[in-house]
Amino acid sequence: MKLNKRWLPAHILVWTYAVLLVVPLYYFLASAFKSNDEIFAHPFALPSSLGLGNFRTAFDSADLGLAVVNSTLVTVFSLALTLLLAIPAAFALARSTGRLAGVVEKVFSLGFLIPTFAALFPTFLLAAATGLFHTRIFMVLFLPATALPLSVVILVQFMRTIPPEMEEAARLDGASTFAVLRHVYTPMCLPGIATVLLLNFLTFWNEYLYSLVIIGPDPAQRTVQVALPTLKSITGTDYGVLTAGTVLTLVPVWIVYTVLQKRMQQALVSGAVKM
Repeated sequence: MKLNKRWLPAHILVWTYAVLLVVPLYYFLASAFKSNDEIFAHPFALPSSLGLGNFRTAFDSADLGLAVVNSTLVTVFSLALTLLLAIPAAFALARSTGRLAGVVEKVFSLGFLIPTFAALFPTFLLAAATGLFHTRIFMVLFLPATALPLSVVILVQFMRTIPPEMEEAARLDGASTFAVLRHVYTPMCLPGIATVLLLNFLTFWNEYLYSLVIIGPDPAQRTVQVALPTLKSITGTDYGVLTAGTVLTLVPVWIVYTVLQKRMQQALVSGAVKM
C-alpha cells in the first residue's frame, strides 16, 4: 500500500510519540532486573539475567504484600462508595430540568477548583475530630468525596443521552424510580461507569499525600505508595530494587486498565461525553 505524502507528517509524529513512550518503559523494565552497577554502566543494555532477586528483595523489605492488600481494600471500598453516591446523584440531575438542578450541577463542577493540597489541613483536623486519624476507614470515606465532582459530571452527560421514551416504556410496565435507574439507565451507561471506575481507580491507587498524612507509615495499614519510598532508605537506594518494587505496584493498574479499556474507548469514540 502506497503511503500518501499528505499523511507523512502525521505518521512521523505518531511513531515519534510511540518511541518516546516505549524507550522509557523499556529502560524501566530492564532496570528492574539489574544491579546498580549494571544500570549505570549499561543503562539501555538487556539485563544479564532475568532473576527475580530484586522483586523478592522489594517485596520483603517494604512488606509490599500487606501494602498491596491495604491499597486494594481502600481502593475497592472507595470505588464502591463513589458509584453508590454518584450514580443516583447523576440520575437525579440528568432527569431534572429546573434551575435548582442546574445550580446543583454547577456546585459539583466547583469541586474541580479546589487544589488537592488546599484541603490537607482541614482534612487532617476532620480526621482527628472524628477519631479516625491513622485509619483506613477515613480514607475510604474521604476519597469518594474528592472523586464525586468528576464522576457526577461525567455520568450526567451519559444519562442525558438516553431517550426519555426508554423511561416512559419502563413506567408503563410498572417500574419504580429505582427500577428505572437499575434496569434502564445503569446498563445503558456502562461505558460511562467504566470510565469513572478507571479514572478513579488510577487516582485512588496512586494517592500518596493524604495516605501518608492520614494513614501514616504504620506497616500494618500503609498503602503501596507510602511503602514504596521506604525502599530508598532500607536498601540504600538500590535502583534495581526500587524499580522492581514499582513494577509490582503497577501490575494491578495494568490489569484494571486491560479490563476496562474497551469500555472507556467505547465511551470516547461514541462521543457521548460532551463537556
